[in-house]
Amino acid sequence: MTAFAAVMTGKGTGAISTIQVFGNTAEVVIKKIFKPAPDIPAAYQTGKILLGKIVDAQETVDEVVIGCEGPETFAIHCHGNPLINEMIMQLLQQQDVTLLPANQLLTKILSTQQHANTIALEAKLAQPKAKTLEGTKLILNQIDAGLSGKAVEWLKNRDTISFDQIKTDAEQILENRRTAKLIINGCKAAIVGPPNTGKSTLLNCLAGRQKAIVTDIKGTTRDWVSAQCRIGPLSVALIDTAGLDEELAASPEGVVEKASQQKSVGVLDNADLVLLVLDSSQATAQLNDQLVEAIADKKVLTVLNKSDLPTSLDTDKLPQQMLANTVQISAKFETGIENLTGKIQQLTGVIDFELRTAVYFTRRQESLLKQLKNAESKQQAALIITDLLYGKLTV
Repeated sequence: MTAFAAVMTGKGTGAISTIQVFGNTAEVVIKKIFKPAPDIPAAYQTGKILLGKIVDAQETVDEVVIGCEGPETFAIHCHGNPLINEMIMQLLQQQDVTLLPANQLLTKILSTQQHANTIALEAKLAQPKAKTLEGTKLILNQIDAGLSGKAVEWLKNRDTISFDQIKTDAEQILENRRTAKLIINGCKAAIVGPPNTGKSTLLNCLAGRQKAIVTDIKGTTRDWVSAQCRIGPLSVALIDTAGLDEELAASPEGVVEKASQQKSVGVLDNADLVLLVLDSSQATAQLNDQLVEAIADKKVLTVLNKSDLPTSLDTDKLPQQMLANTVQISAKFETGIENLTGKIQQLTGVIDFELRTAVYFTRRQESLLKQLKNAESKQQAALIITDLLYGKLTV
């Protein structure tokens, strides 16, 4: 009777951490240290997800999500504080669980699952990288339902389901990736705008702590500053860029500003969302061609800041692209922030995204789904679907 455990996520503090427990006594051990959430049946069955707490005697260690990945395999998804990891590992060791490095445990697990659903094995490898518990749940849901469930459905009903329907479904799963990627990997939001519009104040407000220098001096932020925050199911990396100001960059002492602004343009290229911060108390938006061009092809949320002051901004003079999505706030007094975070969730598509939706999360899956979308016959489609479910695992 043996059980093994390992911390599968990297060292250091992160949003989420995963501890894998494997062996013929794994379920017994889990039941000793896990207290299920009230009124939610705890079914220790493959493909099920358990919600509850890890406890040491009667003391709560952490609220967790546990994925039942097999009759002898469980994944404890907890918060990423290294102290919590250590406490849970100590609890497991007290139950005679052997602690191993992550690569040794993964080798043990995969060696016993040569004929398992490949999507399930890929989920095992991918889930420790998720930025939030919602991202972890989304990946876990692909094992029993989601992508696996859809593939099983295709094969089971291949004599009755239309070929066009299979291809349409595959195309939709590829499309679902846009939102799923943000939930799993996190969202990069670039905060841009003319100097002194309140970008740094907004970052500090959303991050909940002082990260950027806030002054009334034009062009104070000379380099980008980043902070992490949680908005709904999203882990959001906020990036406060240096103001894209042509006048400062062109001045004799503007060498530093010019270099900073070049970096800001690079940040924009990798952003999933742009928060364009404008000072609503100023008559003009002070937008320059460089900034307008830099965000032309991006998803933009225009944040009309300083709503605590009389409004003077003439929005009729703004480009229509910048008026498609707007929200009024006062970052200084933290008003309108709830509307702002709600709008961010709406624009990223996560607000109504069902975590049991079929999505792909590996390049192998993406490649096969693209082949399926372009398949020329039902017979070819069936071979691709079989490969999707049981093909060779690429580690």
